[in-house]
Amino acid sequence: MNPMKETEAKTLSTDVYLSFVTSLFGNRGTLWTGVVVHVLWCLLVFHYSGAQFYLLFACGFAAVFAYRMYWFQRFDKVDKASLTYDGIAAWEQQYVIGAFLAAFLLGIASGYALLVLENPFVGFTCIAMTLGSMMSIVGRNYGSRIAVDLQTLGCCGPILIACLFTEDLHLALMSLLLIPFGLTTRSMANGVREFLYENVIASRKMAIIAGRFDIALKTISHGLVMLDGEGKIQVINRRARDLLGLDKKSDLKDRDFAAVLCEDAENAPETILRQLSKLADGSLERALFKFKDDRHLEFSVSPRSDGGVVLIFEDVTARLAAEEKVLHMVRFDALTGLPNRGHFADLATKKLKRRGEALAALAVFDVDGFKHVNDLRGHVIGDRLLAAISARLSAMKTDGLLAGRLVGDEFVVLLTGGDDDCELERQIRRIHAEIQGDYYVDGLRLPVSMNSGCVVLPSQDFDMENWQIKADLALNHAKSTGNGTLTAFRSEMDAQYIDEQKLRVDLRQAIENRGLHVVYQPMYRPDGSGIECSEALVRWRHPERGMVGPNVFIPMAEDMGLVSHITHLVLDQACRDCATWPEPMAVSVNLSIQDLRNDDIVGYVADVLKRYSVDPSRLHLEVTESCFMDEPVAVSAILNQFRVTGVTIAIDDFGTGFSSLSYLDSLPLDVVKIDRAFIRNIVEDQRKLKLLRGIVHLSRELGLKIVVEGVETKEQLALVNRHRFSDLVQGYVFSMPVASEKIIELAAEGASAAKLSAVRRGAKSAQASPLRAAAR
Repeated sequence: MNPMKETEAKTLSTDVYLSFVTSLFGNRGTLWTGVVVHVLWCLLVFHYSGAQFYLLFACGFAAVFAYRMYWFQRFDKVDKASLTYDGIAAWEQQYVIGAFLAAFLLGIASGYALLVLENPFVGFTCIAMTLGSMMSIVGRNYGSRIAVDLQTLGCCGPILIACLFTEDLHLALMSLLLIPFGLTTRSMANGVREFLYENVIASRKMAIIAGRFDIALKTISHGLVMLDGEGKIQVINRRARDLLGLDKKSDLKDRDFAAVLCEDAENAPETILRQLSKLADGSLERALFKFKDDRHLEFSVSPRSDGGVVLIFEDVTARLAAEEKVLHMVRFDALTGLPNRGHFADLATKKLKRRGEALAALAVFDVDGFKHVNDLRGHVIGDRLLAAISARLSAMKTDGLLAGRLVGDEFVVLLTGGDDDCELERQIRRIHAEIQGDYYVDGLRLPVSMNSGCVVLPSQDFDMENWQIKADLALNHAKSTGNGTLTAFRSEMDAQYIDEQKLRVDLRQAIENRGLHVVYQPMYRPDGSGIECSEALVRWRHPERGMVGPNVFIPMAEDMGLVSHITHLVLDQACRDCATWPEPMAVSVNLSIQDLRNDDIVGYVADVLKRYSVDPSRLHLEVTESCFMDEPVAVSAILNQFRVTGVTIAIDDFGTGFSSLSYLDSLPLDVVKIDRAFIRNIVEDQRKLKLLRGIVHLSRELGLKIVVEGVETKEQLALVNRHRFSDLVQGYVFSMPVASEKIIELAAEGASAAKLSAVRRGAKSAQASPLRAAAR
């Protein structure tokens, strides 16, 4: 079944059905022609044959025509949009009635001529009139299959019947040929109807597509211009007119696009107009233009198969502004507004490009003691201080100066010069001096000093990574001196750096392979009569370098984040050795700030004590004042946990930090270890003696045990004993650090000496008794 028959079987849609029925009531000129011809034909036959019956046919044709025209007029007045499917069918029925009556009258008139008059002329005119009328059936009745069928039957039926009744065999056979003729007429009408139906459907689809395309053109945010092969405008949407500043009412179709831009476009410089012309002819595929009103339009071109192009463009001003903002955020430090490290490297590379052997200096400035500003004043003040430093840097009127921020409290400066490295270094030192000094932040005066390192090299050798490494090496040397020092890079610093890196690798391996060992320095009673505790000290014997001092590898381990591994190693070895010593001799182990940043150390100490069956009271843990200063609350909480388990807590190097006296009262301490700085030159320095006396008095009042470190001479020991400054003495006057086995020997010797001293004291007492009795 073809599409038309399928659709008819399922019932045509109302709008298509209405269009077909409306076609039936159209083209009324053919009706006027038809009725005139039919009436004249009847009158001619009457005149020729004298048969008055044809006068009646003439009147019948006129009456049917009047009937049909009446319904045509009524159909014209009907509101087509309000018609339902059944209403349309009723109008089709009215049309079919009139059409069938006209065809049937024509068929009866022809049949009458063949059957009754038997006149060849009349018969010929009747057949000619009938066949001619049937041809018109296809032309104006294709819209109704029923109308075609009934009119064909009305025309051919009477003729066929009349021919059969004439009893003329040849005429009867010829009349049968009207059947395929009628079927052909029906088929032609159906073909026309199907063709028109397909066109109606296609037109509807095209109208829908055109409507959607029109909506899309009007509502899309992009401008669209469609050009033909000659660069003339075929389609342009409203957004394109707005973006290009073209008149919204002017008709631009078939106008040359380049000419339109030259004549009507607003805010478009001549250079942009030339580039747009290149886009129009396909020379460019993509372009971004900035117009006079600071708008940015981005164009793209798509070629068409007919040689034309489609220009699509949009306003990207907001997008570019956002991208610029993001790019600024990526390139510049949000706090200071200075270029960050990555962007600084790019700017420096451009600045030094093609300068050849002309010198340039890179300096790294580090704010000395900035952490204490944050801790004491708060991070807001710290941030504002950094912003003030950057503002002072940016305000410097030095030619060839480029400043940036690295990380934290580090700033970087690039300065270009000629061939005099001394002059360039002098300028760097001037900049270094200018950014130091007092800063006023929120009414606070903050004195700032900068430790700095700089490197001076030829511009052609610039590499941000390598230059910064050299400047950092110089900075490390400056930090070791402190107090706002600037150090210039020297070639030997590279060798020192490489040597340090190798030592770091070796230290990591030594920790992993347990290549460190522990020695102990005993703490004696002031009279030397016995050992109560020994401090565990870690040592490293390097296979190539020999002994590496703890003052070298301990700070290195802290910087590498490995000092807690060393602490665990020392704790394990110290408790193992302590378990072999006579009770109640204790062992003392140092903890670092990294050990006290979480309470994992508490669990580890408990495991070690349990593993070696050491009573917690035999373990002393030493912490320095710097641990309390960095994180007082966290450290105090962890020390209290140790205190609950029975572990003894000692403060080491007392008197070398800040606010020491307040810690004696606020922290859970048992022992105060007075730093060797108070003992050195104590025999000659009365001021130190007075300070030591005050510390000892305060500590005893708080119930703390006192250990004096660094006692190296008998004179110092005698002074300590004379003023009763300590409960225990640690120093070379009694023993240097020794192995664990030696501690057992020293303890035994101390015990023997104590017994001998007791015996001697007993003998002297017995000899003195008779004398005292005689005296009495």
